[in-house]
Amino acid sequence: QVQLVESGGELVQAGDSLRLSCTASGRTFSMGWFRQAPGKEREFVSAIIWSTGNTYYGEFMKDQFTISGDNAQKTIFLQMTNLKPDDTAVYFCVGDPSGWGRRAVNWDYWGKGTQVIVSS
Repeated sequence: QVQLVESGGELVQAGDSLRLSCTASGRTFSMGWFRQAPGKEREFVSAIIWSTGNTYYGEFMKDQFTISGDNAQKTIFLQMTNLKPDDTAVYFCVGDPSGWGRRAVNWDYWGKGTQVIVSS
C-alpha cells in the first residue's frame, strides 16, 4: 500500500501563509487534501489529477488555497494564504490508485495528518 507523509503544519497567526507538503511512497492516480477540525466532520480541501493536471477544490476553498504537485517527486503541496482561526485543523494528505472524490471514502491512501493552528 502507498504511504503518504505530510509536513509543514505549524502554529501561525491569522493572516499568515503556509505551505504543506506530502510525498507518496508509490504511484497514485490522484492526490489531495482533507482537513478535520475538532468536533467537525472531515472536509474536502483540494485534489489534483496527475494525468491531466486538473485540480479541484472544496466549497469555499479555491479563493484561499492552491494545490500543486510534482509528479516525478510524487509530491503535492497546499499553499494556504490569509489563514483564519477557522482553518485550524489536522490536514490529511490523501491518494488514490484510480480515481478521486469529494468524500473521504473515495480515497484509499491516507497520511497521518499535519496539525495547522491559526491563532488570532
